[in-house]
Amino acid sequence: MKVVPLTCALGAEIQGVSLAEASRNPALGAVIKALLLEHKVLFLRNQQITDAEHAAFARHFGELEAHPLAQSADTEPGIIHIWKTPDNPPERYENSWHNDATWREIPPMGAVLRCVECPPVGGDTMWANMELAYERLPRHIKEAIDGLRARHSMEASFMAAKPIEDRLAMKARYPDPEHPVVRTHPVTGKKSLFVNAFTTHFTNFHTAKNVRYGQDFQPGASQLLQYLISQAFIPEYQLRWRWNANDVAIWDNRCTQHYAVMDYPPCHRKMNRATIVGDRAV
Repeated sequence: MKVVPLTCALGAEIQGVSLAEASRNPALGAVIKALLLEHKVLFLRNQQITDAEHAAFARHFGELEAHPLAQSADTEPGIIHIWKTPDNPPERYENSWHNDATWREIPPMGAVLRCVECPPVGGDTMWANMELAYERLPRHIKEAIDGLRARHSMEASFMAAKPIEDRLAMKARYPDPEHPVVRTHPVTGKKSLFVNAFTTHFTNFHTAKNVRYGQDFQPGASQLLQYLISQAFIPEYQLRWRWNANDVAIWDNRCTQHYAVMDYPPCHRKMNRATIVGDRAV
């Protein structure tokens, strides 16, 4: 095994490892799990694995969960299809910075993503280190957001273009949860910014400490939230991965955000993802 760091912020490529073998080898899975804590996102090239091996490897990290809007593989319900084709409608939501599924009460721990087919050029994915983003905030901002909580919504993102009946039914199934603005990693204890494209508003900002008069509330809260969300946009916190077929990415969803770049012409971009059940954000 060779581990090659990719940027100063996060990410490493693992060479000389077969995930097919790792899917059957808990000890090797544990080594990769430890590397993920260190580097936050890992990449492996040219992995010839089946959906069953893909899911078995991902289960070294925890149980897998489906997605209410994504189709699961016929032979393996733990694998969902994120397939974009030339006949897709324009409501494609890849291109925003986000942690996966923070609209869940318990967001995912992470994911294992395999490229089945990619455009000849374009369609990269970017990741950002949100622990570094928090660490480098000005002191007065850290003080201002200490103890703040925020609402996250599927209704305001994936469901916005759906008929109202579908939108309300999905909201009843997944009520908008509240998470801390600063999350503590359950394993490392490090703090990270935990607001993203699914975040709609703070839930406990409007207090005497922050608001003199009612008119302070909306601009003060919204401007602070947008400032925090924009920290993922800083290049010094990021890496960018150019896909080849059979590449695999593994990321820690608790402390990173990612962005699927929508720059490719009408063509196929097919990704299979195993999403790993997480724990409550604190």
